[in-house]
Amino acid sequence: YRTWNKGRQDMDIKVGKQAIGEATEKLRNWGRWGKQDQIGTLNHITPEDIVKAASLIRTGKVFALGIPLDRDGPQTGLFGGRFNPIHQMLATGTDAIAGQQDWNKIRYADDTLNLCVQGATHWDALGHIFYEDKAYNGYDAKLIDSRGLSVLGIEHSRSKMVGRGVLLDIARHRGVEWLKDGEGISNDELDECAKQQNVQIGKGDFVIVRTGQMERCMSEKKWGGYAGGDAPGVKFENCYWCQDKQIAAICTDTWGVEVRPNETTEANQPWHWVVIPAMGLCMGEIFYLKELAEDCDDDGVYEFFFCGPPLIITGGTGSPINPQAIK
Repeated sequence: YRTWNKGRQDMDIKVGKQAIGEATEKLRNWGRWGKQDQIGTLNHITPEDIVKAASLIRTGKVFALGIPLDRDGPQTGLFGGRFNPIHQMLATGTDAIAGQQDWNKIRYADDTLNLCVQGATHWDALGHIFYEDKAYNGYDAKLIDSRGLSVLGIEHSRSKMVGRGVLLDIARHRGVEWLKDGEGISNDELDECAKQQNVQIGKGDFVIVRTGQMERCMSEKKWGGYAGGDAPGVKFENCYWCQDKQIAAICTDTWGVEVRPNETTEANQPWHWVVIPAMGLCMGEIFYLKELAEDCDDDGVYEFFFCGPPLIITGGTGSPINPQAIK
């Protein structure tokens, strides 16, 4: 596999297809963990890391980082026809009172949920994005068809989404309630924020970046362009930072992690083009971070035990989750 020259500063990258191709070549992790690997950067996590992360639980405070799965979600059709969850009842208390269930000799409520796996707080699977005709680790994109992902489905990460979590509160670092849409976050700023918070990013970490964008939407009581429109986020250069730090995953309180409008018109979501199919980096999106961030600010502790296993959706391009930060 190829790695980039650690310590190199790519602060003046001219983002476009050429930069995407160069980053793909330099950061590609294909074969790094074997030809059959399907979990990518989650390989950075060791059993010892998980034991050490468990020692971060000192107060028993638990913070749920997922948003509700309901009709009031962020999806407004801006990307790929995604819609908010549709919750329907199969059996109700009114049915029971009306005697419609007595034939079954039990009175009950039952329901269904129809949703996009990436419509609310979620993980992206490594088969979610392709570079040309290949997915992560060199798997042919043809292996992903109308029947689902026969490789790189979200089910492969079912037992690996636990470890040390670190919050990088960029909004507080800048002294603002939230970043403005279109504001990029540089690698240097991520490092400066970590230093200010007295925390170090380590191998196998789940790095969670707070921009405050979700909180702005909640304050305004409207999602607007949250799911597919303009947003604050990491710059394209962040792919080098993630590889250098050897993190397990990166998560944000935005729809797509990277800054929008994107830094180029030659590709949609250029950072995605590199981190998923080339690096096999796991990413979490639409994380609710308000209460966790407030607590970290109060006690000055920005590291915690993180747990966020996906649903075991065979062949899924992602999975809804309700991840937990435990301090």
